[in-house]
Amino acid sequence: MESQDQNPTKTPSPPPSPSPSPSPSPPPPPIAALPPPLAALPPRPTPMPAPPLVPLRPRPPPPPPPPPIQNPQASSSDSDDNATDADAPIYEVSEESKQARERQEKAKQDLLMKRRAFALAVPTNDSAVRARLRRLGEPVTMFGEREMERRDRLRMIMVKLDAEGQLERLLKAHEEEEEEAAAEDEEEGPQSYPFYTEGPRALLEARIGIARYSIARAKARVARAKRRRDDPDEDEEAEMNWAVEQVKGLVLDCSEIGEDRPLTGCAFSPDGSLLATCAMNGVGRLWNMPRLSKVAPLKGHTERATDVAFSPMGRFLATASADHTAILWNTEGTMLKKFVGHLDRLARIAFHPSGKYMGTASFDKTWRLWDVDTGVELLLQEGHSRSVYGICFHNDGSLVASCGLDALARVWDLRTGRSILALEGHVKPVYGINFSPNGYHLATGGEDNTCRIWDLRKKKSIYVIPAHTNLVSQVKFEPQEGYFLATASYDMTAKIWSARDFKLVKTLSGHEAKIASLDIVEDGKYVATAAHDRKIKLWACRGNEKKAMDVD
Repeated sequence: MESQDQNPTKTPSPPPSPSPSPSPSPPPPPIAALPPPLAALPPRPTPMPAPPLVPLRPRPPPPPPPPPIQNPQASSSDSDDNATDADAPIYEVSEESKQARERQEKAKQDLLMKRRAFALAVPTNDSAVRARLRRLGEPVTMFGEREMERRDRLRMIMVKLDAEGQLERLLKAHEEEEEEAAAEDEEEGPQSYPFYTEGPRALLEARIGIARYSIARAKARVARAKRRRDDPDEDEEAEMNWAVEQVKGLVLDCSEIGEDRPLTGCAFSPDGSLLATCAMNGVGRLWNMPRLSKVAPLKGHTERATDVAFSPMGRFLATASADHTAILWNTEGTMLKKFVGHLDRLARIAFHPSGKYMGTASFDKTWRLWDVDTGVELLLQEGHSRSVYGICFHNDGSLVASCGLDALARVWDLRTGRSILALEGHVKPVYGINFSPNGYHLATGGEDNTCRIWDLRKKKSIYVIPAHTNLVSQVKFEPQEGYFLATASYDMTAKIWSARDFKLVKTLSGHEAKIASLDIVEDGKYVATAAHDRKIKLWACRGNEKKAMDVD
């Protein structure tokens, strides 16, 4: 305390006064004296010595727990808590909460079943799906059920049975039944199912004759093509241009009412002197050219006639009908022979280039080859999954082409009986088919409103013509050289197309109903169309002194 009282306080020095003008600074004030030094600290006490270390003793065991309290009134705090919980009110779960919990459980089970279903192997083929459903004792199909829906139903059934542990048992039991049935069949003896039908001796002779005929025709065709290629005087391009220019001048030359019912077919004789028609009343008719005067009726069918064709020599003609038969006529209108064998109505009919054979297409899913002289059925050919509508023969005589409602065209080798080409491209039924005289082009027309050109050498479609606004009912190449192509349609028009680039050359309009058929005369001078308006129309190239196709 004395040191604090003796310590004087420091007096602050006054601030220097500002000088208005620069003058010599006054001398600094004297520095105050420093405070005296602090007093010395007292000496640090001497530390006491630490007591000696005592060894640790072992920890005594814990005391035993107290006995339970018998008096509930004198319970501890835990007993008080239990009593409080027992006295608490009990809340019931509402119906909405129960339903929500049930929905949640159901959704969970559905999710688990879906996961299990996706991991389960299920057949993809519909027939296999049906067989599996039959094995499990479930309905094979439901009303309005489609393939994918049927497969999903099978998947869920299998998952449910798998969850119950019954799937393996059912499948194993069915497999045992099948094995027992197979064992019984083996005991009865093996059964052979031939995949072909043995033909008669007449078919073998016909195949040999067709082979010889076609080889000679093909040799002559190739030799002629080489001669025309090597001859400097031959200009095929100029001839094609000239032929196309001629058909640009097609005009309506004549129109006649053919029958009292819609017409279904028409065909020229090879020399162009006769025209044959057929109608839905079952009557065919012969007409003189070019004035379309009636020659003779062809009465013999009991149902509607569907097509008519002349033989290559022009001595005979044949008609097809919905009464399952075809009839052979002479040019005077006399019935010569009836061909019976088809199980359903006939569609198109065609003669082999040799004139000895005739082909018919039918709705019984077959086409048949007949011997014209004897009337015997030589060949019943299957191969289409639906009705066969069109048929035509190659100019060499070696091939025949068929088309049908399965949207497929097939090319068959008559010498071996094999299907050598399946032409897939149309998306709807095919109604018209025709070989080109050049030997390697084939035209088809169908319900998809298009005409397709196929190259037999490349085995594929090389051109698609968006020909009409309705189905194409008939297609025909110009018979001599194939310089142009004609198509008929249900849009009431017929059209002419250039065979070089398949561009439209001429549209023949005038019918008031669907055009069912058309044909081109051998020299290309006339085109005939038959329609459901009961009219036969003749279109002619006018202003030409020379025949349109006389180009040799």
